[in-house]
Amino acid sequence: MVTVDLNSDLGESFGAWTMGDDAAMFPLVTSANLACGFHAGDPATMLASCRAAARHGVAITAHPAYRDLAGFGRRDMEVPAEHLHADVLYQVSALAGIAAHAGAAVRSLKPHGALYNRIAVDLEVAEVVADVARGLGLPVLGLPGSAIETACRAVDVRFVPEAFVDRGYLADGTLAPRGLSGALLTDPEQVAERAVRMVVEGVVVAIDGTELTVHPESLCVHGDTPGAVAIARAVRAALDAAGVEVAAVV
Repeated sequence: MVTVDLNSDLGESFGAWTMGDDAAMFPLVTSANLACGFHAGDPATMLASCRAAARHGVAITAHPAYRDLAGFGRRDMEVPAEHLHADVLYQVSALAGIAAHAGAAVRSLKPHGALYNRIAVDLEVAEVVADVARGLGLPVLGLPGSAIETACRAVDVRFVPEAFVDRGYLADGTLAPRGLSGALLTDPEQVAERAVRMVVEGVVVAIDGTELTVHPESLCVHGDTPGAVAIARAVRAALDAAGVEVAAVV
């Protein structure tokens, strides 16, 4: 039986600001990418999210970002390597401490937003993230064929290829920039059909019609995508119907 992980960006509320419906998402996913405070997620949210993950048997992935609360971590930044190393290490370590307090553990690392996109194409920045993961003994989730995959393999860090069921792809295999037509998919049935094809056939169609080969070990549904709960529920049901086991892979 084919097995795939279903991950989502959760724990992204901050103070009085609520992002997504985490209570409804936790029972549907097998891995939760929890914000670590730099783009979203205050300490109370991080603790509540770790407790929810433990309660639902969901694997915790640290979701560090650029220091960009105002931009939700989606603005690319030039950060010196030494500072970026410390920023990522600080965020993952903070979440790991809170997770331990909740009786859980951080099991992998997946950067957020602009940092995620940067390490897909910038080997120098990718090497910083891979080095933090190596030091902490954590696998890294990322786009297959990306700079972060190269960087992880160079330092013997396990790389977990993932695919985005609710995001459009460019012909080069990178994610279509938000704001571009077709960059965000919100129809649950369309997304579910796409997810099954990614896993069973190893194919995703880019927004220009190019067929790309993918072999994801994990699928991502963004927690802040409109209708995220309905999308995650449809994807989970479609994978079950296709005979795909949905389970954490780290």
